[in-house]
Amino acid sequence: MSEFTSADEDAVTAQLGRKPRSVKSVAYRCPCGKPAVTETLPRLDDGTPFPTTFYLTCPKASGAVGTLESQGIMKEMTQRLDDDPELAQQYQAAHEAYIAHRKQLGDVPEIDGVSAGGMPTRVKCLHVHLAHTLAAGPGINPIGDETKAAVGEWWEDGCCIDPGEEEAQ
Repeated sequence: MSEFTSADEDAVTAQLGRKPRSVKSVAYRCPCGKPAVTETLPRLDDGTPFPTTFYLTCPKASGAVGTLESQGIMKEMTQRLDDDPELAQQYQAAHEAYIAHRKQLGDVPEIDGVSAGGMPTRVKCLHVHLAHTLAAGPGINPIGDETKAAVGEWWEDGCCIDPGEEEAQ
């Protein structure tokens, strides 16, 4: 995790097309140096509970994940959780790790026991799982690890935003 600077805020604003909300840090940077995943506080500045701790901001990564989701892979992954007790156990551990990390950022009783992305019983949002894997590293979230492998090196053809885009914000 690295400090969330004003330059990072400008980059994320350009990536999302809106100002980011209640970001604590940059949890992962693309090879170009721009934020790709932010670490968001569990309670937004306006008081709203927010269970999504790791938020994927890179539009290239997000687009690659969206393509995977459109292929129906989440249904297959959820079925594998039912069929593979070892995978289900690893996914449960990912759920618990996600919640434990979030609790370090703040206690929000309204979302106790809730992680993100359908954990621990189904696969709902691959964006969350990729963000979790990028932030936490490999071996923590098996669905995130699979998603990362499936999307490949989304950054190969350059940065998701050009420098002029940030300055225009």
